[in-house]
Amino acid sequence: MSISAERKQEVIKEFATKDGDTGSPEVQVAILTERINNLTAHFKTHAKDNHSRRGLIKLVNQRRRLLDYVKVQEHERYAELIKRLGIRR
Repeated sequence: MSISAERKQEVIKEFATKDGDTGSPEVQVAILTERINNLTAHFKTHAKDNHSRRGLIKLVNQRRRLLDYVKVQEHERYAELIKRLGIRR
């Protein structure tokens, strides 16, 4: 249900704004999106897993807060980020 270390490094490399960037909002949102997608796939086979569903809701809310922050700071960065991730907002 969590992402592998290799996949996480790929996501960081893809969304990093500079070398060694692991904490920018873009990277954080991309990692959260990857985890959310994995959990969503998990719920297709385990529909009654309510404990993990609570974790999913927490991840979605955290991602929403980060996206709201980016939207307030720079709307262009926000628009490009949701377009790259395929998030509908």
